[in-house]
Amino acid sequence: MDDMAISAREPDWTRERGRGGGTAGDRLLRSVRSYQAARARGGLGGRLAAKYWVLWHRVWSLVTQCELHLNTRIGGGLVLPHPQGIIVHPEAEIGVNCLIFHQVTLAGRVVLGGHVDVGAGAKIIGPVTIGDHAEIGANAVVTRDVPPGAVAVGAPARVVSYRRKPASAEVTEASEETPAVPARSSRRPAPPARPSAPM
Repeated sequence: MDDMAISAREPDWTRERGRGGGTAGDRLLRSVRSYQAARARGGLGGRLAAKYWVLWHRVWSLVTQCELHLNTRIGGGLVLPHPQGIIVHPEAEIGVNCLIFHQVTLAGRVVLGGHVDVGAGAKIIGPVTIGDHAEIGANAVVTRDVPPGAVAVGAPARVVSYRRKPASAEVTEASEETPAVPARSSRRPAPPARPSAPM
């Protein structure tokens, strides 16, 4: 699928099921989602199912060495291609259709918008908000908010470009543009006219 066609609002559940659910990351994510569904169902059956999924969550957390808390708010369509070493704080929120690579840390109150790609080894230290369609480069250290559509890299991270510029940003930039300054002439200006003598 074209990267520009991925929604930041509507979850694409095929992203989670697209690889057959056979990878360790898929199974870890399935245990989190199943646990949350069992807790929401409630009752004796829900409590028993939740305990079952807690056990599987522990197994897959150990296999992947990934700390993805059972109560983390996760939008649909999350992809964890290599979940090894991912650490997600319980207060973090992950938007729809996000992509998180290995060794990523979401520390504190981090809010990832929809369709955010986080490169390997990136550290996002909250409280921060990452806008929709943003991209965080590998090994970036993010300590400030990242605007929608921005590409942030480095330590500390800074915005270097935009992969998708939102319409509101275009309007803001147009209103902030400074008027063009005319080029300087190489000719010297004429001296001011002298006042004429009284008669």
